[in-house]
Amino acid sequence: MCLGIPGQIVSIIDADAPSAMVSVGGVQRAVNIACIIDEAHSPAQCIGDWVLVHVGFAMARIDALEAERTLAILAELGEMQSEIDAMRQGAGA
Repeated sequence: MCLGIPGQIVSIIDADAPSAMVSVGGVQRAVNIACIIDEAHSPAQCIGDWVLVHVGFAMARIDALEAERTLAILAELGEMQSEIDAMRQGAGA
């Protein structure tokens, strides 16, 4: 099953690419942020934003409460650990 997992943007890697470092459960991973930026919301303005991450892309911005609820549900379902493990494996590739 493919999940969008909440992560928080901690830094911008390359505003032109555009890519950012996202923290998901303490694991940091580079993701493409092209889907969440526009003329009203630049890459620099994304730092601190919560986003749904799926296959290396930040697909949508979400609020902190939604992120917290989603992470709690994933933890209850045991899905979060498998997603974090998958991200760790992908980071080493």
